[in-house]
This record gives sequence, C-alpha cells and structure tokens, in this order.
Amino acid sequence: MSTYHLGKLKVVDLTKVLDPATESRRCSLWRFNTGGPIPDFHTIMDITSHLGTHVECPYHHHDEWTDVQGLPLTAFMGRGIYVNIEHLAENSHIMPEDLEKACGDRIKEGDVVILDSPYRIPPFTPLTNTPEDKRLFICKEAAEWFKEKKVKCVGFGDGVSIENNYEDVCAFHDILMEVDIIFLEVLKNLDQLTSDTFFISYTPLPIKGLDSCPVRVYAIEGLAEFS
Repeated sequence: MSTYHLGKLKVVDLTKVLDPATESRRCSLWRFNTGGPIPDFHTIMDITSHLGTHVECPYHHHDEWTDVQGLPLTAFMGRGIYVNIEHLAENSHIMPEDLEKACGDRIKEGDVVILDSPYRIPPFTPLTNTPEDKRLFICKEAAEWFKEKKVKCVGFGDGVSIENNYEDVCAFHDILMEVDIIFLEVLKNLDQLTSDTFFISYTPLPIKGLDSCPVRVYAIEGLAEFS
C-alpha cells in the first residue's frame, strides 16, 4: 500500500522497500532475544548509508562539508515540486533551458525539486548504461541552475540517470553539496501523485559523522501552505 488518506489530506509513500534477501547493496539483519528478566527482541542492522531511498548530504563528497546531523531538521522537509521532463529525447542532458521550460516559473527558494522523465528503468542494475537505458542525464549546467534558484534538495525518479559518467555526476554533486543542497535518491510511486506540488518529508537519523542515510519519504497533498 503506497497511498493513504488522513481526512482531506492524501499521503503518498515515495520510498523503495528494502528486502535484505534481494538487496544488492550491504543490508543484513540479525534478530536476537535479549534474555534477562524481561526478554524481548532486538535487531542488529548492518547496512550501507546509501541504501534504497536515501538522502545524501555534503559530507558524502568532502571531509570538510556538512554531515547528516550538521544540517537543520528543516533541510529534510518542505515544498516538493515534481518535474516530469517530457520534451527531451532519450539520453539527453537536462540543461538550464530545459529546466526553465519544465518548471522555471514554479521554483521558489527552499523548494525540493524531484526530477523524472518517461524513460524509466531501475537504477544501479545490470540495465544501467546499456542500450536499454534511455534515461535523461544530469550535468554541471543543471547544477548551476539549481544553485542559482537556491533550492534545498534535488530528488530523482527512475527516469533520470545519476550514474551515467564521472564527469557529469561528480560536477552535479560538488556544485550543489558545497552550498548544502542535498540529494534524495531514488524515489518510487511518483505516478501515485495527483498534484505536482506538495509537502514532502525525508528525515534521516541524526548520527554525527554520517554522510548519507536511508529514509522513509512521503508526500502530503492538500496542505494549503505547500500547494
């Protein structure tokens, strides 16, 4: 179940579910009984910081940049804008003029912008960078556009590649993370949204020295302040 209703509000779960049995990245659980006078169960989690749907913070790319707990709580929530770029041909770079066309008049300072396209495949799989991979590409120029707009976070659906090559991906990260703009990778159930503007939350665990963290992401449609 990915969609819920709270009165007049619609809540959409945008998180990819993790299954240790099938996850390709490090993800193991050990459940044990604590014993003692009130025995119960605890679980040891052995996971990577970049697992499933996760938020990436500046410390991911530089030792001197901000880690997860160094960012304010408000960095992980706000007005979300879903941008499904449909006018570009497959395997095109998303350029500033494309962003202007798709959402330039909608973006406000502090927004969370989620990029997507119709060319969707699961990321970080054997399909990546094969002839079947038609996704759009990020680049340095797009990062400069987001920096100028002063967004707080850039998120990605399955229609945008975040692993096409070192030059594009590294520049996109470095330009934005240097100014504490964070990333949200990778979202699902975006097709369940009925509005392209909503409240979004994706709060990580506040662990000092953590570069990134798996998160439970959800959108709330119907909040007047975030419409």
